[in-house]
Amino acid sequence: MPSPNISFDSIPSSIRKPGKYFEFNTKLAVRTLPANLLKVLIVGQKLATGTQAALVPVNVFSDQEAATLFGRGSHAHLMARAAITANRYLQLSVIGVDDAAAGVVAAGSVSFTGPATAAGGVSLLVGATRVDIAFASGDTAANLATRLVDQIAQQPDLPVTAAVDGVTTSKVNITARNKGEAGNGIKLKASVVGAGVVATVVDMTAGLNDPDIAPALAAVYASGHDIIVCPYATQTALTALRTHLDAVSGPLEQRGARGAGGFPGTLAAGTTLTKAINGGRITVGWHRGSRKLPCEIAAAYAAVMASEEDPARPLNTLELVGMDVTDITDWPSRTEQENALANGLAPLEVGPGNRVQIVRAISTYVTDAQGINDISLLDITTIGTLDYVRKACRERIALRFPREKKSLRTKDRVRSELLDVLFKLEELEIVENVEANKDGLIVEDDSQDPNRLNAKIPVDVVNGLHVFAGRIDLLL
Repeated sequence: MPSPNISFDSIPSSIRKPGKYFEFNTKLAVRTLPANLLKVLIVGQKLATGTQAALVPVNVFSDQEAATLFGRGSHAHLMARAAITANRYLQLSVIGVDDAAAGVVAAGSVSFTGPATAAGGVSLLVGATRVDIAFASGDTAANLATRLVDQIAQQPDLPVTAAVDGVTTSKVNITARNKGEAGNGIKLKASVVGAGVVATVVDMTAGLNDPDIAPALAAVYASGHDIIVCPYATQTALTALRTHLDAVSGPLEQRGARGAGGFPGTLAAGTTLTKAINGGRITVGWHRGSRKLPCEIAAAYAAVMASEEDPARPLNTLELVGMDVTDITDWPSRTEQENALANGLAPLEVGPGNRVQIVRAISTYVTDAQGINDISLLDITTIGTLDYVRKACRERIALRFPREKKSLRTKDRVRSELLDVLFKLEELEIVENVEANKDGLIVEDDSQDPNRLNAKIPVDVVNGLHVFAGRIDLLL
């Protein structure tokens, strides 16, 4: 080092030849905070017709591309479609998983009675997609069954296939494309307009053994995705995701990530599920009565989360474009929403203009390790904010001190850089009260490792404005 305050990386102090030598130092160039573009990863079941190998992630930019890569009508295809519909500018990757070897396909049916005594039509809802057929007076039940099979074949994006029953020709057997318990969530509903025809639906059942998502998560362990979508609304799958998120987001790996799930069932079942997960990095969107699969709800929810790059800004009222408007009888009451929010379940609601929107995006974390209620990670934005603060501090230190010696002056320089980061975060209203808390910012030598510095960084995160209360005084 040729002088007390200036060090050179490329110009040695031992040169003797006369000259004017200059090197470029870029370590001080970046004075801003890092960008916060959020990348979403979908884990979803694929079909054998998909061209993308299982357990190999790939960037996806369109619905049609997802259909080719993972098989048309597969869960992975439907999830990609839901995500892109909800956020067309999404940075999306998808990793496909094969059906479990022991997977059992879900099946249902539609049976007709006839003949028709007047012209009319039948509408079959498969999930939220409608399949229509028409009939004329005199059409038999077998005619209607054949016609329905033909129409279902004309909609290859459906998560089911159909065939006329080999014994009863008036019956249409409906079979899920992917194997597993998730297929039981495909909802069927038939309605008839016209005389002489009755359509009887048997719900999808008997699907068993969803594939394990742990191998897919292991395959992307080092990839650094910000939001990961869980395809199944089950304790097994969400626990596997929780384990993965805690591992990659820890202090050694430092690839902070959050997880999103979807749940269309009852409040009681939803809160039972979230309390079993109790993770501060996972949020589950509750859309009671939805005809969409849980994986589709989760994908849309995650895509909307990724649309907000300010880590501290609440997600309240953001719309999930493409989500179905549920029956009004399924809309959760105020009391039910409060119960959900107190038990780790993030409610969605049908807002003005029949838009499905987020009420409040909370995590599933409700109690600490002692079972005591803990609101420290209530909002999913809180852990996202902490991840961003860590990223900003880490990148600043890495940029300023890539090959630094540890002298007596180093601690003050490190502390100064950290304080600068905190003040810049305060300017963007991501943290607050930096001046009041700056005495708590400590950088000190490690007591055991002479090559290490330790820092304590006080972070007062900016909270979301979720509740406003006012009293109106009547004056006569």
